[in-house]
Amino acid sequence: MSKNRKLQHSGLNRREFLSGTAVATAGIVAGVHAIHAAESASKPLNFNSDMEYRRLGKTGLLISAACLGGHWKRIDTVVPTGDGIDNPDFQKNRDDVVSRCIERGINYIDACTGSEVMVYSRALKGRRDKMHLGFSWFEEEMRNADCRTTNKLFGALEKGMKQAGLDYVDLWRITLLEQSGQHTPEEIQQMMTALQKAKQQGKARFVGFSSHDRPHIKQLIETYPNVIDVVVTPYTARTKVLPTDSVFEVVKKHDVGVFGIKPFASNSLFKGNSALNSPTAEEDSRIARLAIRNILSNPAITAPIPGLVSREQVDNVAQAIKERRDLDKQEKADLEKAGTAMWARLPDHYGWLRDFECV
Repeated sequence: MSKNRKLQHSGLNRREFLSGTAVATAGIVAGVHAIHAAESASKPLNFNSDMEYRRLGKTGLLISAACLGGHWKRIDTVVPTGDGIDNPDFQKNRDDVVSRCIERGINYIDACTGSEVMVYSRALKGRRDKMHLGFSWFEEEMRNADCRTTNKLFGALEKGMKQAGLDYVDLWRITLLEQSGQHTPEEIQQMMTALQKAKQQGKARFVGFSSHDRPHIKQLIETYPNVIDVVVTPYTARTKVLPTDSVFEVVKKHDVGVFGIKPFASNSLFKGNSALNSPTAEEDSRIARLAIRNILSNPAITAPIPGLVSREQVDNVAQAIKERRDLDKQEKADLEKAGTAMWARLPDHYGWLRDFECV
């Protein structure tokens, strides 16, 4: 691995984490201090020499170049899902996938629903110091018209953290309406105030939002550059950066970290169904690696966050990180062909993803 890929972590001390905050409870302070001690001054959290780490914008955190998205679509192809998240086989699958992520140096989980927060908090029990955790309880955030005030949003954060047994979250990234420009300026201001309050009280180390509305993402970053640390937004295997007026111009200007969701366009990139015995499993795994490599060729992307449903899928993503970034002529042709088929297979309710072909 080249020297520049083995980035070193500048760390985050207790004073920096709590700067500008109100008085935090002794329990939170002690818990956060213990966890952050694992972030050495020389290595990213959960460092693995075979993994690449990228700086998450102004947060200064070094994040693995591929992370674990919260969704578990197609998990029924590898484990029974009866009884939902309380099914012990299901929870074991999530525990095993998180364990394999830790083994491979992946150090961020993005949980964006109440169920995901609960499941991954369980999976991290006893090893919270191995992973950064992104939190969104979207059911009680901005997509719910009854939850668009500072008090409601902050209350939902506190309630969710209590239910999940969390003293703090690394990133609170509120889920906006997909077309977030539909929110009023007053609603957005209420959200920003809630995000600031979470940082001030030491409940969230860093904050941001999720949106599928590129013009509005630019507007929010430009309007609240001192609040927004991270943006979560679609970035598929087919996405290209616009030569001018790209959302990444403002991302770079204000040093915002970016997590890319839907890298495989809700699995439409693949011919198979994610089952380990799928006749196209090998081909699909290769295309997945090409997609990850292609996405990471954009240095403004911190990391794609695919939902991974098996240890084998974790291994495949980790293998992609070890392969060269630039695709050769044949690989580009193969990914282009797969991307064309991806759009053809895309379900109607995900048709909006085509809007992310150029960003």
